[in-house]
Amino acid sequence: MFRARVHSLNISLDGYAAGGHVTFDEPIGGAGALFSRFDGRVIDGVHRADAPITLDRAMTSLWGQGIGAEIMGRRKFGPQTGDWPDDGWRGWWGDEPPFRTPVFVMTHHPRPSMDFSNGTSFHFVEGTPHEVLQLARDAAGGGDVRLGGGPSTVRQFLEADLVDFMHLVVVPVVLGSGVGLWEGLPGVEERFTVESVASPSGLTHQFWNRNDAG
Repeated sequence: MFRARVHSLNISLDGYAAGGHVTFDEPIGGAGALFSRFDGRVIDGVHRADAPITLDRAMTSLWGQGIGAEIMGRRKFGPQTGDWPDDGWRGWWGDEPPFRTPVFVMTHHPRPSMDFSNGTSFHFVEGTPHEVLQLARDAAGGGDVRLGGGPSTVRQFLEADLVDFMHLVVVPVVLGSGVGLWEGLPGVEERFTVESVASPSGLTHQFWNRNDAG
């Protein structure tokens, strides 16, 4: 059964999942504390021999399982605004983005697609959450679609009632400001069955499964 999934979205105790101003020097917009305990090796799963299999790593390694395409907001791809400059920017990840699937970047300024040798491709599209999700689903080859963030993009899909699963990682920090996940979504938890497990690291992993997702 197809699912639109959110994975490993770090969120502070006061509900912020990103900083307010993304720049080349601060890709997380001043919210680096959210990622102080993040192990980027999880994108390759728990089978890697160069790291212990901890609870956090096992939980976060679900990130890539069964995913056929991703949707992200423009700020996750880069800090530019308005018309795209001719600056050669190809995303934060260099020549080997970790996605290895088609990625649909939601923007009001479409541009030609970018292809990478490891199977990642970026497609810059304008449309409603329903329209972009259909594009990604068509490209996913029978896999699920990951809603990769940031929080404003995930919130759009929650507002449209299109999210089937969320893995939220509650980080024990208070940011005080930034981009919140829950603004304008009172009672959203009623759509989901929510389970949580606390890690010895201090992180709390929450699993939100849509009530009618089967």
